[in-house]
This record gives sequence, C-alpha cells and structure tokens, in this order.
Amino acid sequence: MKNITIVFLLLAITLLSSSSQIKKTDFKVKTVVIDAGHGGHDPGTHGSTTKEKDLVLKVALKLGSYIEEYLPDVKVIYTRDDDTFVTLRGRAEIANKNKADVFISIHANSLPENVSTTRKNQIRGTETYVMGAQNTGRNLEVAKRENSVILLEEDYEKTYDFDPNSPESYILFSLTQSAFQEKSIYLATQIENQFKSRAGRHSLGVKQSSLYVLWSTAMPSVLVEIGYLSNSTEEKQLNDSSVQGNIASGIFRAFRDYKNEIESLNK
Repeated sequence: MKNITIVFLLLAITLLSSSSQIKKTDFKVKTVVIDAGHGGHDPGTHGSTTKEKDLVLKVALKLGSYIEEYLPDVKVIYTRDDDTFVTLRGRAEIANKNKADVFISIHANSLPENVSTTRKNQIRGTETYVMGAQNTGRNLEVAKRENSVILLEEDYEKTYDFDPNSPESYILFSLTQSAFQEKSIYLATQIENQFKSRAGRHSLGVKQSSLYVLWSTAMPSVLVEIGYLSNSTEEKQLNDSSVQGNIASGIFRAFRDYKNEIESLNK
C-alpha cells in the first residue's frame, strides 16, 4: 500500500510539472476585414434619394478610421474603399487570403417595393446577421436579396454552385454548421447592444440566415444592417453624418470589446 501511495504521489508531481510547462496560446485579433456592401453597377437597395452602396461605404470608412486610430495594433483591410463592384466570392476571398480574424459586412435594409408606404414607415431599426439556417419570414427575404448580387456577375452559373432563388440552395446551407458561429453570435450581440444602449438606434436584435458571404468566410463573421432605407424617417437619419458616426462608433466599441474578451481568454 505504501509503495502504491508513493507511485501516485510521483505521478501527481510529474503531471503538475508537465502542465506548468504548457504555454497558453498568445492569440491576438490582428486583422479585420470591413466589407461595404454592393458598389459599382450594383447599387443595393435604395430609399427616396439614397443608394445603399454610397451610405454603407461612408459608415465602413468611418469604422475603419476609428479602429486605426484607437486600436493601432489591428490591421484594417477594406473589400472596397471606393465605388467598385466586388463579387460575393471576391469579398470572402479577400478575408480568407489575408487570414482575417474578423469579417464585418455593412449593409442597409429595405422592404420590398410592393409593401405599402404605411407599412414601410412602421418598420425601422438595425439587425445583425450571423450564418444560420433560420430562413423564414424576413430572414429569408434578406438572404435572397443579399445573395441575389450573384446574378449581377458575369458567368455566375460557372462561378457558383448556388442559385439564390432556389429553395434547395438554402437547404444545403442548413446542413452546414459554421465552426465560428459562437464567436460570431457574441460579436453580433455586442454590436446590437451598442446600437441599443450607446448609438441611439432601434435594435431588432441578432438574427440568423443563409448569407453566402458569411458562409464563405473562414473566421467569425457578421453582416450588419444599419437601418431601413424604405422608412422615410430613418433614411433621413442615416444621411446625417453624425448618425453615421454613431453607428460606426457603436460597431467599433463592439469590435473592441470582442477583441478584449477573446484575447483575455488566452491569458
């Protein structure tokens, strides 16, 4: 019995010694890709006077400038910094090739043209999407609208094994689980909390849908809908430079808090 006790003590000492030599990972959030949706011959959705592509580029550039100023250790990469058309696959490839730690895609929302003006002026607010299979109601409408950009590309049938108007395509998405979903949801939640508590926006919360650009990125990824251009009051607000700054700073603070949280887990 005495010998057995000694063996167990020696084993315990060996395990403690070896575990103390295991180095914790020193993971840092070093690169973020900021994606201003649409661009070039793809205007995105629109309000009475506003094109989505122009609005989201302004917010994307403001967000990038905040990160560069206050988080100088983070490299900011834009999928576009002018009025250029970038394919959906191209946006994801920029993030993947640069081994980005986070991908943030910025868009503006809208209700379909056939919806009444009364209804359009009732629906407003921000939504942040992560990759998921909850393709019902408005979630599916958003997915189809954002994925339909594929149809504007030359020879899209050869490039994509995906039809944005086909129900079968979304069934395929539903069978694919993202390895980065938990972190994506955490970042999305931080963004919507910032919109609600600090940026003065009406938050519609975090949602899941089968968005190709999120499905194709190999890192935590979110798609932020900053408001509804189909709502005349919100369209006017979104054209205000100070409101654009508030939205960008809200996303920045959420990204900063996400970065701090992720990095603290490795200390």
